[in-house]
Amino acid sequence: MQRVRFSSQQAPVHKLGDPQMTLSPKFRLAVVESSLTNPSPELDHSLREEPLIPGLPDDVALNCLLRLPVQSHSCCRAVCKRWHMLLGNKERFFTHRKQLGLKDPWLFVFAYHKCTGKIQWQVLDLTHFSWHTIPTMPCKDKVCPHGFRCVSIPRDGTLYVCGGMVSDVDCPLDLVLKYEMTKNRWTVMNRMISARSFFASGVIDGLVYVAGGNSTDLYELDSAEVLDPISGNWRAIANMGTNMASYDAAVLNGKLLVTEGWLWPFYVSPRGQVYDPRTNNWENMAVGLREGWTGSSVVVYGHLFVVSELERMKLKVYDTETDSWEAIEGPPLPEQICKPFAVNAFDSQIYVVGRNLLVAVGHISKLNLKEKCEGKWNFGVRWHVISAPKSLSDLTPSSSQVLFA
Repeated sequence: MQRVRFSSQQAPVHKLGDPQMTLSPKFRLAVVESSLTNPSPELDHSLREEPLIPGLPDDVALNCLLRLPVQSHSCCRAVCKRWHMLLGNKERFFTHRKQLGLKDPWLFVFAYHKCTGKIQWQVLDLTHFSWHTIPTMPCKDKVCPHGFRCVSIPRDGTLYVCGGMVSDVDCPLDLVLKYEMTKNRWTVMNRMISARSFFASGVIDGLVYVAGGNSTDLYELDSAEVLDPISGNWRAIANMGTNMASYDAAVLNGKLLVTEGWLWPFYVSPRGQVYDPRTNNWENMAVGLREGWTGSSVVVYGHLFVVSELERMKLKVYDTETDSWEAIEGPPLPEQICKPFAVNAFDSQIYVVGRNLLVAVGHISKLNLKEKCEGKWNFGVRWHVISAPKSLSDLTPSSSQVLFA
């Protein structure tokens, strides 16, 4: 196991950008921008006469500057006015990156302070392994961080925070917030049809689905709905057929899988539901799938993996043909990663964020085909741990999302 260390001096928490956000009328914001971040046409034209990097064409120089790590921007802005214009405005910087097709992964961690309960987002640059902050999420109530559900559309660089619960009165919320990486700001979206907390969520074909959860009268819901991010509108879909709060959910083969979780030993078999948006129907989850779902899930290589909170926190994978789970080759989750943890993945890497925001990165590899079982794979994992600055040592994760920008 490889361990990567970053002390508070080596990896300070940086501001990802100016603290700007778009809020509902309850929140007021004064935005002050300099002439360098919003130059007049005359100033912009005069600045373009200066080369970005002497001796290089501007398109080549821009391609170089857009690869600078964000933590170096504050220093690089002092080089010249054109660098200040490019690096002093994160919307401009990330928009240029998008236009050139440059996209790197960032791990967004929704966390809360273990003593005060205050919620905040921390962001890990997965290319340079530096931590950053983003504008405060516009939520004026004291909330239970576990009641929210967070989903993302990684390639668009957007994430959504839905629902939640006011902690003092156990009152679910119908709140919907959208964060855009390129603009580095929050937007208050249209509210959900039903207020809910501790529910299932997932993204299928660019649409955000939510289902079940706890209602305003503290009963479990069977309703479900879907958000079209382009129009911003919610519409109801078929009911689940059973009232159920959700422990975990995943999207596999174009379907939303919802599990209510488990208690060990099993006094009753846990329930699970599967939604197919093509038919707008729910069906019961296979017995082996729901009973072996003993942890937090991710989908890698088109397979469902779970970081089990039993079995020494081993990583296991679900076999749809046999309706069974198998432990994959490799060590269990590194012992430094303490529960509760948040799990996400992209490509062949899985990210497990534990208390104090220690991050275990698991590299999932395909091994040789199983003997006499054409089309089936064995999987293996190897881990390394990324430490967080001491300033984040009092934080506990509730959710994590991967975005590209």
